[in-house]
Amino acid sequence: MPGSSPYATVPRLDRAEPEWLAALRRHGFEAWSRASMPGPGNEDWKYVDLDFTLDDFSPAAEPSDPLGGDEYLEHLEGACARVTLVDGFLVSSEGGEVEVGGVLDIPDGRIAPRYGAAAPPGIDIFTAANHAFGPAGAAVLIPAGRAVSAPVVVEVQAVADGAVSFPHLTVIGGPDSEGSVVVVYRSAPGAEVLVSPILEVLADQNARLSVSVVQHLEDSARMVAHHQYVAERDATVRIDEIGLGGRYTRQRLGVALAGQGSSVKMGGIYFGDGSQVLDYRVYVTHRGPRTTSNIFLKGAVTDAARAVWTGLMRIEKQAVGTSAFETNRNLVLSDRAKVHSVPNLEILTDDLQCGHGSSSGPLDEDHLYYSMSRGIPRRRAERLLVRSFFDEILSDLAVPRLAVPSRRAVAAKFTGAQQRADS
Repeated sequence: MPGSSPYATVPRLDRAEPEWLAALRRHGFEAWSRASMPGPGNEDWKYVDLDFTLDDFSPAAEPSDPLGGDEYLEHLEGACARVTLVDGFLVSSEGGEVEVGGVLDIPDGRIAPRYGAAAPPGIDIFTAANHAFGPAGAAVLIPAGRAVSAPVVVEVQAVADGAVSFPHLTVIGGPDSEGSVVVVYRSAPGAEVLVSPILEVLADQNARLSVSVVQHLEDSARMVAHHQYVAERDATVRIDEIGLGGRYTRQRLGVALAGQGSSVKMGGIYFGDGSQVLDYRVYVTHRGPRTTSNIFLKGAVTDAARAVWTGLMRIEKQAVGTSAFETNRNLVLSDRAKVHSVPNLEILTDDLQCGHGSSSGPLDEDHLYYSMSRGIPRRRAERLLVRSFFDEILSDLAVPRLAVPSRRAVAAKFTGAQQRADS
């Protein structure tokens, strides 16, 4: 691959970068050199047959002009800090109560972004390429002992037509800190782009950190994302996921409950229409004793859209006293739409509370009948039931201001599908 690939001539080493980052790039380049495009025979990519390769896109060499306004960003005025990455490059950062930028010193002596010294778990050709060829990225540090009331807003834009971008964002909540970060993925209308981001999140001891991810790329965009969360002793991590856009979008979400007493709560929605494919792979590992996780995602598909959700909860032998639950619920709103929902457990200890479940099906006909019997037309009743289905999640977001544009987006997608079905 290296000899014929458009990546062969991409510079892999900035001499100003520290040695640990140079080593990470070498590791990523070696992994990329050996890797091939994944297929449905790979368990981690089951149910998906990609219609593109990494070589179909050229690496972005420099940032494009940033995009204009955005409905989600309009609802996030008053942020305590803002960061913008365009085509993978950091183009602006404004900090206030937190530290943001390209390279930050952090308490244990390492440098952010890329706090990890090795490639992340689940490395594939996309994450390897990010490590090998991506810009240095951006970092957000909530200092130890600091409580920040307003969110940090990070905008990740993919603009250059025909390009692949490799954003890399590191978020660190220092010991005893409290704060929230909102990451918004968006792309230029009509641009054929591939976004391959890495998001690393570390909640240090006794930190309370929420991360909200909004993915509303344009229909011409594709994304293969690797998000990794680590919670140290007594840390609390809240994760909200909103997935609405893209032709094909994949998020591999890894959560490690590393420290005793750590916890994670993940809630999210996704809605696919047209021929979209929304692909979620959730991996939660309980390593420390008395750790807690609660994973709850709801999705819907209509037209010929497809959704994939696979979840694996692994409870290590030493993770005694664990409480772990994962749930996935889906609405299938047309005959051509399809959902694959597969929860899994891997339990290596016998001192725990644990459960999982999934369901996929159409709107409840009894609920529809009840609404229609009170004079509500069927199409409106369907919209009300879809809104109610998602409101269980949207009414409980860590950043409540994200609920309004999310409700509008879901309503617009479903109403459009109803009109297409009626035409």
